[in-house]
Amino acid sequence: TKLKAAAQVSLFHSLVTFKTLLQSIVSVNKDPSVHGLIVQLPLDSVNPINTELVTNAVSPEKDVDGLNCVNAGKLSRGDLSDCFIPCTPSGCMELIRQTGVSVEGKHAVVIGRSKIVGAPMHDLLLWNHATVTTCHSKTADLPEQVGLADILVVGAGRAEMVRGDWLKEGSVVIDCGINHVPGVSGKRVVGDVHYSSANQRAGFITPVPGGVGPMTVAMLMENTVLSARRLLLNNGPSR
Repeated sequence: TKLKAAAQVSLFHSLVTFKTLLQSIVSVNKDPSVHGLIVQLPLDSVNPINTELVTNAVSPEKDVDGLNCVNAGKLSRGDLSDCFIPCTPSGCMELIRQTGVSVEGKHAVVIGRSKIVGAPMHDLLLWNHATVTTCHSKTADLPEQVGLADILVVGAGRAEMVRGDWLKEGSVVIDCGINHVPGVSGKRVVGDVHYSSANQRAGFITPVPGGVGPMTVAMLMENTVLSARRLLLNNGPSR
């Protein structure tokens, strides 16, 4: 999906083998004709891979996935205009904006603390002036915490774990989960929220599939265009 979207807006991508991964990243970092570089996670190899080393090898100026520790650090301290924000949290924020519900002053609950979704989502909501609670696998009173949320973002990786009767009436529910479960004619895709019951209580809720996923791709394209603009302003057009 990301490759198709990139092709439609004439962006470049680079596919590398594991054997030459770090060398290829360094090469792309130095290439002025390439404006964005992502490391598709999880890394798939029979060999051990240090994911942190790989993602941090990407130049912060071309890190359109926002996973380099420099961009993550800037986000955590609120430098939102001077970093690349990870695409899924950025897409979630845009979906929340589209509801017309202001984040400022709201109680937001994030379920999950991954570096790709949960942790940056917490930071993004916080610096947009929400009061944020992050829940995870060790949270003892998860249904109670969910029931306090004006805005709920779920990225736990557990199929339909959040039930409709947990929700605060009228809340905004953003479901980042992608889970494959048995269906009548093979496997079907569901989120981390039990959609049919949650839809009875939520004011707004994203479907799975078709909700957060397309917005993630859109934000990746936006980050890549932003990267190109910044690099052109700083360095001029490549030859």
